[in-house]
Amino acid sequence: MDKKILQHLSNDPLLKKAIERFQLPEHKPETTVYGSLLRSIISQQLSVKAAATIYRRFVDLFDSTTPDPTLIITTNVDDLRAVGLSKQKAGYMHNIATFAQQHHLDKIDWSTYSDEQIIAFLTQIKGVGVWTVQMILMFTLQRPDVLPTADLGIQQAMQELYGIEETGKALITKMKEIAAPWSPYRTTACLYLWRWKDQ
Repeated sequence: MDKKILQHLSNDPLLKKAIERFQLPEHKPETTVYGSLLRSIISQQLSVKAAATIYRRFVDLFDSTTPDPTLIITTNVDDLRAVGLSKQKAGYMHNIATFAQQHHLDKIDWSTYSDEQIIAFLTQIKGVGVWTVQMILMFTLQRPDVLPTADLGIQQAMQELYGIEETGKALITKMKEIAAPWSPYRTTACLYLWRWKDQ
């Protein structure tokens, strides 16, 4: 981890406790934006183990870890449901594949888009919300300054670490206030908050 980032974040004495206590594992981008969208739909509201099982069946269906959009579009909902997807999720997979094909996701230079532009662009897909795109920004595109305020783990970690009593919109406002000095490294701060919460 870059010392400059850690020094900057350590200006926050409470966050510094988490930084001194934990070491973050190295993370490499797992896949493409398109592949991440597919995986995220499968993972929604499932345990890690259940999601991994269904994802493995899904890719076996196509003999590809990132099946071509055309293959998904031409696969009927019943076949997608047979690998463990709900009817709704099967529909979302079709939505992603159709969007990927129409907008040529594999040819987009994401570095020319801001985080806000990517969120606005990808949340046009039915079934893809802001949180999903924020996870893609953090883990696939490795954007350095993402604060996923809707993430339950981040909310709970900040509530416990900073003694936040507010709820609802007031909680989100408070989180943004506390996190403002972390910029432009809020992604790294969140990685430490998740780690702190897990322990």
